[in-house]
Amino acid sequence: MGPATVPSAAGPRRYRVHVAKRLDLPFDPIARAAEIWEQRFGPAEAMAAVTSIMRAQQLLQAELDGLLRPHGLTFARYEALILLTFSRRGALPLRVIGERLMVHPTSVTNIIDRLEEQGMVVRRPNPRDGRGTLAEITARGRKTAERATEDLMTARFGMGGYDVGELGQVFTLLRGLRLAAGDFVAEPDEPGPAAGPGETHDHDLDVVRTTPTS
Repeated sequence: MGPATVPSAAGPRRYRVHVAKRLDLPFDPIARAAEIWEQRFGPAEAMAAVTSIMRAQQLLQAELDGLLRPHGLTFARYEALILLTFSRRGALPLRVIGERLMVHPTSVTNIIDRLEEQGMVVRRPNPRDGRGTLAEITARGRKTAERATEDLMTARFGMGGYDVGELGQVFTLLRGLRLAAGDFVAEPDEPGPAAGPGETHDHDLDVVRTTPTS
């Protein structure tokens, strides 16, 4: 599929539109690309693995957003709601939300803005920091998160084709990549730095969070 063009302040911007629906091609295009890569450049294992991960992300994102659309959510907004339910107080500073979801502060602001418009989250002053802001989940947000979770669990988060052991292997393999990138430290018992004003440590969360999205 060719690139599409969209307008921007800097003029037309071109990007590739990826297809997430069934293609039913008569061959695996990634395997075919790997064969050609091997002939032209050398070992293709890394290229094939990365390309497969990127394609899998497209497929999963489309399926999960489809499951969440009836609840008025995207996967990014769902993750934020779940993170707030993990908090003992049902509220967290926006900075902490960004850290746990591993996304840019601008993305956090956009996510919380949308959830607030939907009545699922409210902003409150942070009592630990007069200049800070907390995002607090509402009763509507909790109910929506519960219903959405039921649908995602039924669909096994789009990973129904894998058994428990295989899912564990996928997690372990990708965890190594995340560790090398500095997502976290290998020693979970190593003490962290003292919390500053408006900050919260993991003991303020019942469960420490998971995956990133935009």
